[in-house]
Amino acid sequence: MTRPPRHRLVPTNVAALAAGVSEATIRKWVSRGKITRYGTPGRSEFDIDELTQIALRRRP
Repeated sequence: MTRPPRHRLVPTNVAALAAGVSEATIRKWVSRGKITRYGTPGRSEFDIDELTQIALRRRP
């Protein structure tokens, strides 16, 4: 039996650095459904692979 892929999660400040945007932008993307928020109340975490894909799409 194969396991589903595990998410490599990072906190909001690292997510912002990885995507090249501000922490406020990360929060906006969550509210707009652009990225998935993981974690518990008061502790937001984001999948680094998902952020990398977004950052690559945003490159000129």
